[in-house]
Amino acid sequence: MLACLPVAAIGQFVPESFQVPTKFTAKTYQVVPLGPAVAELDYKAYMGSIEHIRKSQGGNWPRAGLTMADQAKDMAGEKGQWDGRKSFPFAVLTLDGSKELGCFYLRPSAKEGYDVAATMWVIKEEFDRGFEDQLFADMKAWVARAWPFQKVAWVGREIPRDEWRRLPNKPK
Repeated sequence: MLACLPVAAIGQFVPESFQVPTKFTAKTYQVVPLGPAVAELDYKAYMGSIEHIRKSQGGNWPRAGLTMADQAKDMAGEKGQWDGRKSFPFAVLTLDGSKELGCFYLRPSAKEGYDVAATMWVIKEEFDRGFEDQLFADMKAWVARAWPFQKVAWVGREIPRDEWRRLPNKPK
């Protein structure tokens, strides 16, 4: 199921006429905009899977000392990105919305040859049960069907992160 919301365009990376999808519903989960409405669920999810996320994403986020105040700032920033049509971060929740299973991001690509960089992470428990593979398959189909991107970089899935980092940047 797909819900759409017209959003004012300010420095967006999708056409102004594009109706931005605001929800994806699968049999066992839903994908909704990441922002203040899901801040507590998001915080619990990533703080409960710090080492797994760092290992799977190849970075140093999240760090153990993050607070809910840090989270509030981050969620305000994510909402601002969404509202400005500059990127589209999503929370992956259980169907009843009581728990976050991970996140999915559509961000403008800084690398030549790609419109968008699509990334995701799932909590350790869900990774261990194979959910990331299902999420990837569903999100790949959703992006192809519902979004206007021609060339999607599935960073960490179809393009290894170290290879992605080595690709040439777009001219500024």
